[in-house]
Amino acid sequence: MDLSKLNEILAGQPTYRAGQIKEAVYRLSVADWDEAIGLPRELRQQLKEKCPLNINAELFVSGGGNSQKAVVRLTDGLKIEAVLMCHDNRNTVCVSSQAGCPMACSFCATGKMGFKRNLAVGEIVEQVLLFVRALKKEGQRVTNVVFMGMGEPFLNYDNVMAAIKVLNDQKGLNIGGRHISISTCGVIEGIEKLIDEPLQVNLAVSLHAPNNRLRSRLMPVNNKYPINDIMKSVLRYVKNTNRRVMFEYIMIDGINDSEDCARELAELIRSRLPLKLAFVNLIYYNPTGIYNTSLPKRVKMFKTILMQAGVEATERYRFGREINAACGQLATEAKSEKE
Repeated sequence: MDLSKLNEILAGQPTYRAGQIKEAVYRLSVADWDEAIGLPRELRQQLKEKCPLNINAELFVSGGGNSQKAVVRLTDGLKIEAVLMCHDNRNTVCVSSQAGCPMACSFCATGKMGFKRNLAVGEIVEQVLLFVRALKKEGQRVTNVVFMGMGEPFLNYDNVMAAIKVLNDQKGLNIGGRHISISTCGVIEGIEKLIDEPLQVNLAVSLHAPNNRLRSRLMPVNNKYPINDIMKSVLRYVKNTNRRVMFEYIMIDGINDSEDCARELAELIRSRLPLKLAFVNLIYYNPTGIYNTSLPKRVKMFKTILMQAGVEATERYRFGREINAACGQLATEAKSEKE
């Protein structure tokens, strides 16, 4: 999809045409300009030639049908990934904000790709639109969007926020701010900016370890943004917004899933934040060839220790392991096959 020449086409057109086009693309989610019957035929033809609506993507569906993964090929040939997860009457799209990622987390398939470039606003939005169109055929809609795909959203802050405004627009995709979440590895500048944003989007912090020694081993970004600094910034965020923050914690067998880690994590959160404004989301790791995921009994033990300490904890529902739903897996494999 490429709307970059839209202003050029609309030059000389009545001013209300922009609103009609916006409604057609987002609210009506047309996949072909011929479906936008409210537009003159000549204008539709120009739009077909200069502003194509097709999204070049390959879909992979999980065996249970509760998740779909899309590998989207951008106009410059780079590939990004988005995932649709359907659970408990929620249809959540996980989107990418960068092609590749500079963070190089040891457990992440995207980190192996290295960083290519930031995504443009339209390239972010079209990941959601792809699944909006698919769900429309089933009489359903996208209910939630999470920026937890490829890349670090706060390193592409302006484009991510501009994309969220498109998603949130009541005359567009109309996805409520409280149904949109941004996940960061702990980029403090981004957390600080988010405090002043008028949109009430949710903040998630990828923690994955309760201390600097272990976190730096798993996530090199911790050398720049250590846990203590992150927690100070998160405290300012919750105090100023009165919104809860989610700490993501990938459960990796024998690495960060011990009883000591659970107790240390509980103490970290208890000592630094109001408990009513923080919770931990325990995530079953989708193996990418380096580590193994924790056993279910280990995850339950970890959760129990947190809960007994007064720290709310949830277990993320497992999606799409058989379709390599961990972000970056399919794009990495496709790159390897090409090479």
